[in-house]
Amino acid sequence: MSQVDLILASQSPRRRELLEQIGVRFAVDVADVPEVHQVDESPSDYVQRLALAKAKKISERRSDGIAVLGADTIGVCNGLILEKPTDLDDAKRMLKLMAGNCHQVISAVAVVCSGRQAVGVSETSVRFKETIDDCLIEKYWQTGEPQDKSGSYAIQGLGAVFVESIQGSYSNVVGLPIEVVTPILAQFDVPIWSA
Repeated sequence: MSQVDLILASQSPRRRELLEQIGVRFAVDVADVPEVHQVDESPSDYVQRLALAKAKKISERRSDGIAVLGADTIGVCNGLILEKPTDLDDAKRMLKLMAGNCHQVISAVAVVCSGRQAVGVSETSVRFKETIDDCLIEKYWQTGEPQDKSGSYAIQGLGAVFVESIQGSYSNVVGLPIEVVTPILAQFDVPIWSA
């Protein structure tokens, strides 16, 4: 196996693709952390807590001194947190809520290594098209794409048809804000452009 400079505490294919895109040599070790929003916890605090918990959980069970990256992404629309849909009706509820509105995509990235930790947050504003009808949502659901996505859509996939505009980081909406990740990796001497 080739050299590994980072452990990704996530099973997300999108996060793997983004790390590959910037040439990070990494391996995957998935952290199972309950994703439950606490009362009076802001969306930003929520994703930071989860990202850090994922990174810490993997770091604590390793003894090789390799940095561990945890991440979490949610959507927020009209004050409501949009996580992964539980079923078609839940996806329909979220997509209808976002139709014609701006929502925020908030991601946190945490890196933990040898007792050190760093956390960063990115927020992107996404505006959806005015109208999203039930028939289109049902067709989209049948593709399988929205079923494991926060907010029930993938901007980098078929869900791009719902998006009118974005303001901020595109990679954040995909699930791993590169503009936040790279300076944190530099703090831990994890190189980019190496893979």
